[in-house]
Amino acid sequence: MHDRQKYWDQIYQTKQPGEVSWTQEQPVTSLNFIHSFPISKKAPIIDVGGGDSRLADYLLAEGYEDITVLDISEEALKRAKKRLGEKADRVKWVVSDVTEFTPDTTYEVWHDRATFHFLTTPEQISRYISIAYQNVNGFLAIGTFSEEGPEKCSGLPIKQYNEALLQAELANKFDKIRCITEDHVTPFQTKQNFLFCSFKKHRDN
Repeated sequence: MHDRQKYWDQIYQTKQPGEVSWTQEQPVTSLNFIHSFPISKKAPIIDVGGGDSRLADYLLAEGYEDITVLDISEEALKRAKKRLGEKADRVKWVVSDVTEFTPDTTYEVWHDRATFHFLTTPEQISRYISIAYQNVNGFLAIGTFSEEGPEKCSGLPIKQYNEALLQAELANKFDKIRCITEDHVTPFQTKQNFLFCSFKKHRDN
């Protein structure tokens, strides 16, 4: 994990939110997917690869009480904590590579915008899905670059997905609920096409 952690720490140390493509002022699509799940405000939610995303800010403002943000970059989480101020104490912060994540609890919602597509080997993908399955009681919401989206992000190769490919990767553990595609407008006013899908955990495995 160390090399990847160092890579992402350097990005967050040297670039401001307006200088990275993934920045969103308001994570509308992520919130819409979370709102679509039949959960209470007390349900445990984890934002995987959340970095300094504003999703936690909005979830707190809406009254969600059990929020965890995981990221490989400690620098990213420091930035999010600073922005949230005293409210940061209401969030659990975890520094970890998601493929090495060993949570001590389970989650009702596993949200991931733009982490899964950085996993480019079958071993990484299998590990991720296994960890999610073991530690999620309810739902997944995953956003990846679509086949119309970029082939790299921050200089790293990614794996593009269409609805069928993403469903196939998760089919043994999760049932697809719905998928959408949308253009994310970056701070540089370029467009990146994303695929967002929601899933529900199998109960018969």
